Amino acid sequence: MSVDSARVCDVDELVERVDGRDRVLGVVSRREAIREGWLHRVAVTVCRDERGRILIHRRSEQVSRFPGLYEVEVGGTANVGESYEQAAAREPTEELSIRALPRLVFTFINRSGLSPHWLGVHEAVVPDAMVPDPDEVAWHGWLTEPELDSALLEWRFTPDSHEAFSRYLAFRTAQS
Repeated sequence: MSVDSARVCDVDELVERVDGRDRVLGVVSRREAIREGWLHRVAVTVCRDERGRILIHRRSEQVSRFPGLYEVEVGGTANVGESYEQAAAREPTEELSIRALPRLVFTFINRSGLSPHWLGVHEAVVPDAMVPDPDEVAWHGWLTEPELDSALLEWRFTPDSHEAFSRYLAFRTAQS
């Protein structure tokens, strides 16, 4: 566990505890799932603009998990009864005030971050114009893939960003 684990959740939300096959076992608090290392679901979206650039953002200093770090994806925990796609569509609206139609690309068990979780990685083309929630997003910008490759080496990104984005690029390459 990282130093940030002490600041896991300001508001303890309910999540579905799932097994290694992503089948629901029951409902638990997110705090409990993280503390016990139980699998639960998280949905993220790699957002691109019409020119193919990738949206990155720096998390607000007020967020409980990984404050001030950069992220390649927009996302969060799936609510009880919510699919990966529903969670992925909800998060850009909450964090960026934009509507997105994310497409699920793949899921995997992500062991980076505060605790293991199933991560549903999506992609979507989103508008350039957005109004980020300052409680969630301190800064945002658009980078080309080569610019993002450099930034991932130089800036401090969340653990999920590195893992999910490298898998996303590998998946896209395999689909080409």
